[in-house]
Amino acid sequence: MADEEADLETIAGLLEDEYARAILRHTSVERLSASALADRCDTSKATAYRRIDRLKEHDLVEAYQELDPDGHHYETFVASFEELTVSLEDGEFHVAVERSTDPADQLTDLLGQLR
Repeated sequence: MADEEADLETIAGLLEDEYARAILRHTSVERLSASALADRCDTSKATAYRRIDRLKEHDLVEAYQELDPDGHHYETFVASFEELTVSLEDGEFHVAVERSTDPADQLTDLLGQLR
């Protein structure tokens, strides 16, 4: 099986899961902790963490370290893509994931193009 077809099967399997879809929906709006995601997705923290780990493995969410007022660190998560496209050409499936970019990175890229 071609790598792209394996990617398609993996990503399709992830998107088939209701909790993974809910995590992606919520994290496309704002960064959230695993606890907040578990609450919003009406699931256990363990289930939320398992889905987050799978989404991170395939670069569909990014993790950020946060510091709470007590000085403890925790992670928040955000969806890391804007568009996922599946195409069929000459009998082969192709998966394209358009990644989100940080506005600061976009500005840096723009400035680099002006030089």
